[in-house]
Amino acid sequence: MRPLALVTGGWRRIGAAIASALAADGWDLALHAHHREAFDPALAAQLKQAGATVHGIAGDLIEDGAPEMIVREAVNAFGRAPTLLVNSASIFRNDRLATVTTDSLDAHMRTNLYAPLLLTQAFAAALGEAEGSVVMLLDSRVRNPVPDQLSYSLSKQTLHASLRNLARDLAPRIRVNGVAPGLVLPTEDYSDAQWRRLTAMMPLERLASPADIAAAVVYLARAEAVTGQTIYVDSGANLEAFPRDFVYMGRE
Repeated sequence: MRPLALVTGGWRRIGAAIASALAADGWDLALHAHHREAFDPALAAQLKQAGATVHGIAGDLIEDGAPEMIVREAVNAFGRAPTLLVNSASIFRNDRLATVTTDSLDAHMRTNLYAPLLLTQAFAAALGEAEGSVVMLLDSRVRNPVPDQLSYSLSKQTLHASLRNLARDLAPRIRVNGVAPGLVLPTEDYSDAQWRRLTAMMPLERLASPADIAAAVVYLARAEAVTGQTIYVDSGANLEAFPRDFVYMGRE
């Protein structure tokens, strides 16, 4: 029987790349999205062609009881508990000290910190005495933060700080690790020329791809002697102390 992975935010962008890599590595997949409209039939077909059984789960992570519901639905759909939890879903909004609000802090903390912690709690309970693994998707700026996206940055920094707590608490049964991506996928905020200049700023003079992020998740899922660690998949960006968020850099 293929092992089962539960991936939040698993239907798009980096989450979809993680799902594809896990399917190729031999995992069945419970893929979460905020809304059912995000379920992608083309991705599901691709994953099934790779041999995976796929089940979509919809739910708002910040609603009371949502983490427990998501894990419970995965267990019910497959008849067994997942042995891998990938906390990939997050929100990302722009603020800094002069503009931060209670609502912004609360939204980021509830989605990017509380939900992964409560999902991990529900995942551990569902596993019983079995062994498993948790991978948290972080951000390479947890090492060298910038003043932009304050609420987002604080939520990811706190999640990063929790890894060692959780790894100690859940050992020896469950391993807990993190993957910290850097700049990966462009949005409409970036021009092609800016993207090329940002690429040249990286110590490795390239940017990580979604497949690079996914490969690190697959490694940690299988690395039975690794816990409490963070892998930075950012072409060395964490080695530099950039003054602003990348969207403000490399412009003409």
